[in-house]
Amino acid sequence: MQTPDFFRSRIDAMINVNDPLAVLATRLPWDQIETTVAAKFERQSRAGQVLEGRDMFGPTQLLVSAGRSNAGRPKLPIRLMASLLYLKHSFNLSDEELVLRWSENILWQG
Repeated sequence: MQTPDFFRSRIDAMINVNDPLAVLATRLPWDQIETTVAAKFERQSRAGQVLEGRDMFGPTQLLVSAGRSNAGRPKLPIRLMASLLYLKHSFNLSDEELVLRWSENILWQG
């Protein structure tokens, strides 16, 4: 499928859809994988820890690190993370090599 703007081309127009990695990507049950794995990465509520102390009015107790934190970087799509993990182990790459090859190879980004 052609688009009028070269820089907004569809990825399936730029890769060989018969490449083994492209075929594998279309045959994996991504919805099932995402549903199964998503529960493991939900933010967990923590019980926290009670710190004992003293101040000028006597003994004190302070609850710290309890509840659910929304701090941190937003999560990346599970499909992206699973794909990168597969590529890393399939091609026996370090983290740095994986990032470099992923950024250079449009097929890996599909």
